[in-house]
Amino acid sequence: MLNLAMLLELSSRRDPGKVAVIFDDMKLRYAELNGAVNKIAHGLMQLGVHPGDKVSMLLPNTPHFVMCYYAILKVGATVVPLNVLFKHHEIEYHLKDSDSVALITWEGFLEEAAPGFQAVESCSKLIVAQASTNELPDGAIALNAFMADNPPIFDTVQTMPDDTAVILYTSGTTGRPKGAELSHLNMFFNAMVGADKVLQTKPDEIGLAVLPLFHSFGQTCVMNALLYAGGTMTLVPRFEPTKVLEVLERDKVTYFAGVPTMYFYLLNFPGVDKYDLSALRSCCSGGSAMPVEVMHTFNKKHNVTILEGYGLSETSPVASFNHLDRDPKPGSIGTPIWGIEMRCVDADGKDVPNGELGEIVIRGHNVMKGYYQRPEATAESIRDGWFYTGDVAYKDEDGYFFIKDRVKDMILRGGFNVYPREIEEVLYAHPSIAEAAVIGIEDPALGEEVKAVVALKPDQTATEEEIIAYCKEQLAAYKYPRQVAFMEELPKTATGKILKRELR
Repeated sequence: MLNLAMLLELSSRRDPGKVAVIFDDMKLRYAELNGAVNKIAHGLMQLGVHPGDKVSMLLPNTPHFVMCYYAILKVGATVVPLNVLFKHHEIEYHLKDSDSVALITWEGFLEEAAPGFQAVESCSKLIVAQASTNELPDGAIALNAFMADNPPIFDTVQTMPDDTAVILYTSGTTGRPKGAELSHLNMFFNAMVGADKVLQTKPDEIGLAVLPLFHSFGQTCVMNALLYAGGTMTLVPRFEPTKVLEVLERDKVTYFAGVPTMYFYLLNFPGVDKYDLSALRSCCSGGSAMPVEVMHTFNKKHNVTILEGYGLSETSPVASFNHLDRDPKPGSIGTPIWGIEMRCVDADGKDVPNGELGEIVIRGHNVMKGYYQRPEATAESIRDGWFYTGDVAYKDEDGYFFIKDRVKDMILRGGFNVYPREIEEVLYAHPSIAEAAVIGIEDPALGEEVKAVVALKPDQTATEEEIIAYCKEQLAAYKYPRQVAFMEELPKTATGKILKRELR
């Protein structure tokens, strides 16, 4: 028996009076947090949520996210975290694809959440977390009602280690998001190994949670790892340099996890020197490659080593990391974490010599069960127990891996995965566009920026501003292109496939 929620329960029993979560002026101790989680678990069961059901969450980095996440797990259901920037048709797609029976959302997201929910007949329960007393849509249920009426004690459903705990949505060559099924064992071991072996997290750790908790990086390396270790998590809903700096100083944060873009802004933000960040003792980075100069400058300025790692949603997410007990190699994603094997292979699945490029394949406790209801995609990605990542790298003589390229065309914008095909589908629906391709271009702050290249239909007109505005209406804020270039015709192969490499 293993339920991911036990990491919260164990820390609650070990030190019930310890502060678990800070959110501005609010402080929740472990016993209070666990009690609130139990109340929500009762409410979910009263609504008819059963073990094995899927429950989607559209929540920002607030205590509600933490409470609802573990409550869903405690009833034996599966958590489906959704990106808070999704538009209503994106919400609709994910609710349908995951077979979610309920959606828990923040009241501020109802403008997009309500129509997305209403379009999915099989998703019958809309639960709203509120900070106000505003009237809710017809049929919606206030989360606060659970908190007021239910007892703070709950008998957690005993799930099996291989039962699905979380479905994290990713994408492949088709561009349509796919749900990676991660088991209780996947998620628990990734948090445990990350806390014990990689970051050496102690109960006195105070970690900043500004990475989105709906994303695998924030979920595992911040929330689950800190609560497993009995540490304290201070929540910030979105990355705003001033707010982050204030919280780092106010709460004497010792641990910061971020994407390279965040470190870039924390180094270059005006007035950064007036903030006291001397409590920081460990930092980690993921999501995209950390520029070596940014790493060196941050280390020198704050006397803190940034540990860079690598992972994917399909690997819970952490697969490799640099380590505290040895000097990191700048530009390297480190070595495999405890219990994980990584290799670089050729097109036939055979190991390539050290120093030569190959595709990274991964095997171990972190590899997903598969893509939800997509057996063919699962069989393509997992072969003989090895997960084929689509990332090209080499391994040096010391066993350190270095990413060189991506097989997939995915764009990494500020730590967010952007899938060109999804944007291209929106562009192709524009009445004036005949052809479209989306590529990533270098950006000093974000790593990559999204650019669209289009060819217009004969006798049709459209401006760059019009196309950007059109995409902005239909796509999450991190997805829509910031640049649009025009061509009479896009370059193609003999078979008609667009040659993106000629557009870069």
